[in-house]
Amino acid sequence: MIKRLLIAIVALVIVAGGIIGYNLLIGQLMKTIFANMKAPAVPVSVSMVEAGTWTPQIEAIGTAAAMRGTDLAVEASGIVREIRFKANDTVTKGQVLVQIDDREERADLASAKAALDLADVTLKRARELRARGVSATSTLDEAEAAAAEARARVAKIEASLSTKVLTAPFEGVIGIPQIETGAYVSAGTTYATLQDRAHMRVDFALTEQQAAQVRAGMPVSLTSEGEDLSLSGTITGIEPKIDPNSRLVTMRAVVPDAAGRLTPGQFLHVQVALPAEENVIALPQSVVQASLYGDSVFVVREVTPEGAEAPELQVKQVFVKVGRSAGDRLEIREGLTVGDRVVNAGQNKLTSGAAVTIDNSLSLDPAAAN
Repeated sequence: MIKRLLIAIVALVIVAGGIIGYNLLIGQLMKTIFANMKAPAVPVSVSMVEAGTWTPQIEAIGTAAAMRGTDLAVEASGIVREIRFKANDTVTKGQVLVQIDDREERADLASAKAALDLADVTLKRARELRARGVSATSTLDEAEAAAAEARARVAKIEASLSTKVLTAPFEGVIGIPQIETGAYVSAGTTYATLQDRAHMRVDFALTEQQAAQVRAGMPVSLTSEGEDLSLSGTITGIEPKIDPNSRLVTMRAVVPDAAGRLTPGQFLHVQVALPAEENVIALPQSVVQASLYGDSVFVVREVTPEGAEAPELQVKQVFVKVGRSAGDRLEIREGLTVGDRVVNAGQNKLTSGAAVTIDNSLSLDPAAAN
């Protein structure tokens, strides 16, 4: 019985040892296979690092405005007798827009003119009598003063009458009437807006640092929110002081070709073009990867692995110092040299030292090297 038990134990040990030895042998073989297995090359597209002309830009948000635009207001209170315009009419300078009731002023004017006629007759008679020497000098003085007072009263009433006739101060497109015929309006009531859309400008604001780089005469590019409109203009005015609340400086640009294409109050993206700079390295934004450790790019280089007969392409992660941006390109200040090839597509599959092949059909950069 004991003999059989010993034989069973020995057999069990032999079987278990064989299984363990087999597993160890398989594990060692797998390690050897994976150690010698070479990862397939990853296809990537590259951009060639070149030094070229860099046109830095400053971006801002602007608001379109008419060169001449205002809210028209009533000058004198009264009843609206007539409205002589419709919404969106193009009006000319001096065109009558609104007539306020002026019957009382016209009656006063008729009375004042009659008094002026009498004063003129009295003055003429006083002058004749004085020339004959039959009247006192004071009589002539009183007549002259009375005539002057009568003329002043006529002028005052005529000025008051002119405030009851509301005319266009300049040519432009008038808006929706804000008053109604027969309504009583007080002085200062806005009755419409008038905008000269043939001549447009754009107002925008820059920070102190940005404003220090801008000068009158610099070109600007303008795009609408939907980017369906693109215009150009020139900076014509820079506010000589910084707003103490916002710490911004207001700028103004004239847009000569915006007639009928811009609406006063329209939201616009503004790009101010600064003087061009030479020998600047700029790359697409898609090339640069940002992380907690800094900005980096993958550079493709020829490397001859140990024991290999021919060189192969590998990537190396290189940290760079990024500068300004313009459109979809970034300025690279440090980390790269002219002639380097940097990966612009496929970076998410890469690690430093990975083998790659170049396939620029994957590139989104039109300037990628062939």
